[in-house]
Amino acid sequence: MKYGIGDKIVYPMHGAGIIEAIEEREIMGVVQNYYIMRIPIGDMRVMIPMDHAEEIGLRDVIDTEEADRVLKEFKDCHTEMDPNWNKRYRENMTRIKSGNIYEVVHVVKNLMFRDKSRGLSTGERKMLNSAKQILVSELVVAKSLTQTDIENIMNEIVDAQLA
Repeated sequence: MKYGIGDKIVYPMHGAGIIEAIEEREIMGVVQNYYIMRIPIGDMRVMIPMDHAEEIGLRDVIDTEEADRVLKEFKDCHTEMDPNWNKRYRENMTRIKSGNIYEVVHVVKNLMFRDKSRGLSTGERKMLNSAKQILVSELVVAKSLTQTDIENIMNEIVDAQLA
């Protein structure tokens, strides 16, 4: 699938953003066209080789209605995690790499819940931060809300379920 300037896309493992430019660049002797994507969280810019967009898993950002379903899933999903740290880490990483926003929802909810109830190891805290960036960035782009708005909604849901 070809994307154009201004298109809203998701780059698995990084998050959602908007294509700001399409540029030809030479990297390590190879000339290719790249999507230049800006991710709103952290104001990060990413270069994505156009020829590999499909295998990387680029996809369209969800629409507003789907974003509402994602937030409902965040509220409704059960927090179930394997007690074994290694197994939990592997399962969560597989879910994040899938590129499926509903899988990322489960990772973020479970890790936020565990963080507030028991605390997280350094590795799981890094995983929570990256998974949260992926989820929040897509919801920010889909719903035209701020990062703070989305994070507040998520924190309120987790806090209410812990109470």
